[in-house]
Amino acid sequence: MSFENPSREEIKQILLNAGNIAVVGLSDKTDRTSYMVAQALQSNGYRIIPVNPTVSGEILGEKVYASLSDIPEPVDIVNVFRRSEQTPPVAEEAVKIGARVLWLQLGIFNEEAYEIAAKGGLTVIMDRCIKVEDSILIGKRS
Repeated sequence: MSFENPSREEIKQILLNAGNIAVVGLSDKTDRTSYMVAQALQSNGYRIIPVNPTVSGEILGEKVYASLSDIPEPVDIVNVFRRSEQTPPVAEEAVKIGARVLWLQLGIFNEEAYEIAAKGGLTVIMDRCIKVEDSILIGKRS
């Protein structure tokens, strides 16, 4: 399979229909990109579900889960802040939990992760920042 990101209109529809966004690799450090992106999404009305096995407690007021499989509710988008080579197992877990979208952040691209997720029925977006796409396509929600 040859990868191509969905069209801007398709991405807009994904964002408009998204509720729960699991953020894999979300840091509890406020100066990290993952934290700033998740905070911006949260302030624009998305429900953020932190996934980080090295952090316990809460990030941005939400309970942190060690893995996607530990999340007790449906996930629309799995947004990934991990190195490219670490994404295939995340794709497998995203398929297992029935997520709708695997979104690899800006600078993250992995053909194997794409193939795993696509074969599992997920829409895949790679090498794009979800915060930037949300700002461009949706803007501030009232």
